[in-house]
Amino acid sequence: MPSLIDLRRRIRSVKNTQQITKAMKMVAAAKLRRAQERVVASRPFSQSYEKLLANVVSAAAGDESVSSHPLLAVRAEENIQVILMTSDRGLAGAFNSNLIKGAQSFIAEKPGASIQLEAVGRKGRDFFRRRNLNISGEHVGIFDKSLFADADKIAKAAIERYANGEVDAVYLVYNEFRSVMSQKLSVKKVLPIPVPEGKESADYIFEQPAGELLGSLLPNYVGIMIYAAVLESAAAEHAARMVAMDAASTNAAKVIDQLTLYLNRVRQASITREIIEVVSGAAALD
Repeated sequence: MPSLIDLRRRIRSVKNTQQITKAMKMVAAAKLRRAQERVVASRPFSQSYEKLLANVVSAAAGDESVSSHPLLAVRAEENIQVILMTSDRGLAGAFNSNLIKGAQSFIAEKPGASIQLEAVGRKGRDFFRRRNLNISGEHVGIFDKSLFADADKIAKAAIERYANGEVDAVYLVYNEFRSVMSQKLSVKKVLPIPVPEGKESADYIFEQPAGELLGSLLPNYVGIMIYAAVLESAAAEHAARMVAMDAASTNAAKVIDQLTLYLNRVRQASITREIIEVVSGAAALD
């Protein structure tokens, strides 16, 4: 049976941990509010850009410069680039483990392909580095800033590899923010840029050649998709951490109650034992 000093020490330790988890929950909630606002504000733009690009490609489908554009070329997926977006820190529940499992499942579905991993976040980088996966690049601290320049840098590197024929496809693996309690694992193909077939195109009048127009639209599309994924992942991470820290604080409160109850029982037993010893000693003297 632990002593009263040990029990008090354990209760004090759990209370200190509970203070930390409560503080982390408050910080995550404040960051989540800002990140959620950025996600909600960015979604209409990315969706509109995607529709615009699809319409432009469909309207200019007869142009040879469009069909021969390097970012629209479809090849057999022998070399695949996977951009995995995990967090830099833990204590976010199943946020990182779900992403890593999703990436492993995707890799398992491509048994004959050579995989290159572009690691965004420390957790995914460390996990796959220990398993000797080919890591083409790593980016740490992006979610804290969530700047378009960082996403554009990743996009330009992916575009360069694809245009040079180093990779045959580029996929994004990230968590899509749904709500505070829900994040959806998303695997999205970024390159080659998917073009909808059989869709009625909009009536556009081009003031410049279609190939020249797409030369600026297509790279921007890749950057916007990656930036949208960064914003989604940042919001999903803060939501997951807030929920995890809330659960940790609740569990700490339960542990404190159990330890306090056990402490009272031990103290009561100790007092009872001392009373019995005093009574027994008095009875022996009589």
